[in-house]
Amino acid sequence: MVDRLRLLVGCESPAGSVTHLETCAELLAGLGELVLGRPVQPMADESLPHLLWPAPDRGILLLGHFDTVWPAGTVSQWPFALADGRATGPGVCDMKAGIVQMLAALDMLQDASRVGLFLTCDEESGSGTSRALIEEQARHCAAVLVCEPSAPNGALKIARKGGSAYQLMIRGKAAHAGVEPHLGVNATIELAHQVLAVPDLADAAKGTSVTPTVVRGGTTSNTVPAEASVCVDVRAWTSEELDRVDQAVRNLPAWLPGTSLAIGGGLNRHPMPPEVALPLLKVAQGAAIDLGVPPPEGGWASGASDGNFTAALGIPTLDGLGAVGGGSHARGEYVDVSMMPDRAALLAGLIERLLDSSPHL
Repeated sequence: MVDRLRLLVGCESPAGSVTHLETCAELLAGLGELVLGRPVQPMADESLPHLLWPAPDRGILLLGHFDTVWPAGTVSQWPFALADGRATGPGVCDMKAGIVQMLAALDMLQDASRVGLFLTCDEESGSGTSRALIEEQARHCAAVLVCEPSAPNGALKIARKGGSAYQLMIRGKAAHAGVEPHLGVNATIELAHQVLAVPDLADAAKGTSVTPTVVRGGTTSNTVPAEASVCVDVRAWTSEELDRVDQAVRNLPAWLPGTSLAIGGGLNRHPMPPEVALPLLKVAQGAAIDLGVPPPEGGWASGASDGNFTAALGIPTLDGLGAVGGGSHARGEYVDVSMMPDRAALLAGLIERLLDSSPHL
């Protein structure tokens, strides 16, 4: 498992870089075919190399992604390393160790013919091309098991926040910054007002966050900026909160006379409610007892995943079945490799129990 993890981390797969994603997809296609004994199925959307081994009707679907947030070249400065039982490297926790555990669990099954595997490559950029494919596959499955990282304490994820993503595009008026700045309307100053205003739309008591992230503005250092933009990330536990923030974002006023706002984006994922996961958590806890390992607890996660999509359809969905680790999206990203065998065995045991009981799910 460590050898496979080292191989996958070394094969960079930054979100949006088709060349890198195709190289990683080719590696994973070979590993998947080796374990499942059947070839990968071509996708309807060929713009990105998603990998699907479909599940039969009322089968179990394993869901994950192989794109990462790390730009190409990161691995040359921060290569895979293993020390004191911890593996580190770009994408090691989110979620290449989870993929390794998926493959190991599938290899443990006596019969994997009723289990599907779907590895997408645009989760980190919003699942724009894979969402419809995920929903299509999930609709005829008895359950979806998502191998995103668990909580650092090993808890599985039974609920997730939903999320929205916006881009506020600001238009002003250009002018020479030194000769006649008074003739311009500075879009970057308007941007600053908006960056300070949007966090006020949050509601900490309800767990709703509204966070400005990527900002852009201006063209040259001696020109009053005519255009600027800011991306806004919204997370909430309820769809009602997402709707409230959506309306507020779309009604944001411009502060400077002569500027205008255009709002792009919107709701990306509805929240994942615990009701769709709790029955599966009980099955997982039973599988853990069979294995002689501590039964995992269920936790609530602030981040979203592709499991939000399947949960919104009412499909039984359990998340966080991947690596035990932490620091995702940060330079301290790590995986506890000593937990990987037990977690792979837990996934295999959960699958076996679900296959035995799938007519009753």
